[in-house]
Amino acid sequence: MAALFRGSRSICFRWNKHVFGSTRSMASKTPVGFIGLGNMGSPMAKNLIKNGYPVIATDVFPECCKELQDLGAQVVDSPAYVAEKADRIITMLPSSPNVIEVYTGSNGILKKVKKGTLLVDSSTIDPAVAREMAVAAEKMGAVFMDAPVSGGVGAASMAKLTFMVGGLEEEFKAAEELFTCMGANVIYCGQVGTGQAAKLCNNMLLSIGMIGTAETMNLGIRLGLDPKLLAKILNMSSGCCWSSDTYNPVPGVMEGVPSANNYQGGFGTTLMAKDLGLAQNTATNTRTPIPLGSLAHQIYRVMCSRGYANKDFSSVFQFLREEEAQ
Repeated sequence: MAALFRGSRSICFRWNKHVFGSTRSMASKTPVGFIGLGNMGSPMAKNLIKNGYPVIATDVFPECCKELQDLGAQVVDSPAYVAEKADRIITMLPSSPNVIEVYTGSNGILKKVKKGTLLVDSSTIDPAVAREMAVAAEKMGAVFMDAPVSGGVGAASMAKLTFMVGGLEEEFKAAEELFTCMGANVIYCGQVGTGQAAKLCNNMLLSIGMIGTAETMNLGIRLGLDPKLLAKILNMSSGCCWSSDTYNPVPGVMEGVPSANNYQGGFGTTLMAKDLGLAQNTATNTRTPIPLGSLAHQIYRVMCSRGYANKDFSSVFQFLREEEAQ
């Protein structure tokens, strides 16, 4: 179905025996559709533009499109219009219902999709929904892949995301050029849905690690340790993890992270609660015990009900501090 020749050789994308482009420069000028311009989608789309790809974009909130439009992106009114104009489309959406609507709704991608179009969903959703979208796309002659990402807003801005990709392997090779414009690591996981499975496992561990880091930092502060000193010790010791050395949840310990900005930006608590709910569902379906994952889910759900829904998930540190004061 698709072949990609890298390096000095020509690049040829072949969808349903129709050839689009024959050189790297021609391939780079082939428009890419992008749907969903939130905290993650916007910097991902910007990196495509930086790498020479014309972007055709849309978002349910038109104000999200302005910055990308200023950089040269063409903004259209609906996912269906994106599908009319692009044969490679990336979606980055908040949840499974959003993905279902964008793909199969009355103004969805599949209403206008061209045969042979490559559809890449980088949202974090239920693996079963990814498989459903793949079946629906196949009926329209299109190809669907799930490619959720890890790394957060900072990695998205610096094109250092990790992509976990599920789909036909030959289609993965064709899509890899786009992924490498937005990320530093691109990993093929297997059939459609396996990318989502990998992402849910990662986010469950991330949530547990963040809660553990927040608890540890809070205890150390209560014991009289300077938080920067404690973070330095942790990051030299066996307790070191991403939440301690890259995304520390304590205000004043690190610059350029949400905890340094009143927990604004980053990965929202409501999204973490959503991902943990998906992990809980899949664990239930597979009869897999996840006691710490279940507890993390409960904690983030409570946070959402206590005014933390729109704050970064590292605000669990602030949540614990407020809990101790009650």
